[in-house]
Amino acid sequence: MKKINIAIDGHSSCGKSTLAKQLSKHYAYIYVDTGAMYRAVCLYALKNDIMKDGIIDEAALIDSLDNINVSFNYNDERSISETFLNGVNVENEIRSLWISENVSKISKLKEVRQKMVSIQQAIGENKGVVMDGRDIGSVVFPNAELKLFITASVEERARRRSLELKDASLEDIKKNLQSRDYDDSTREENPLVIMDDAIQIDNTNLSIEEQFNLALNYCQKAIYG
Repeated sequence: MKKINIAIDGHSSCGKSTLAKQLSKHYAYIYVDTGAMYRAVCLYALKNDIMKDGIIDEAALIDSLDNINVSFNYNDERSISETFLNGVNVENEIRSLWISENVSKISKLKEVRQKMVSIQQAIGENKGVVMDGRDIGSVVFPNAELKLFITASVEERARRRSLELKDASLEDIKKNLQSRDYDDSTREENPLVIMDDAIQIDNTNLSIEEQFNLALNYCQKAIYG
């Protein structure tokens, strides 16, 4: 069975990571959560006073990029790949609304994206990778054998996100998602776009299992022809 790279793009909180994890487990592929990488950089900026009150000291952040190392370690007990920032497990910290409200500003920066993309492309050189994010099919893996674009209504995405964030109102989450959608789609550097060769999946009314089975069918076609 030949190995392929699977690029999964889409809006915030649309289930990209859930699907990517399912597919990586099914095929024993490497899974990379690129959104977590940008969240980790955002956490670094906030903790080191490089970002204050939503304002980034861009020069300071660019100078700090060589000091930022983002990696993933698989947690057997939780059955997930956890995000580490400079050797420290930050998986829980980077999932907070605090990070969600600021990460789009970090991910807009050209130098940040260039560094993250270079890391991501190196991981995918030997194939057998499932990667989800905003610019995987367009920038990171433009020649990926399978590109999926996942979306859902903002109302449904907010509902799902509210199940994870106990300290935020549904309306606040919805506003955050709408803001991030706008930022992701209009940013100058590598905006979120639907590639012509991407297969779109709207999972608003799909269960996790239904989405997985649908995607699995597309994977099988890409692998076996």
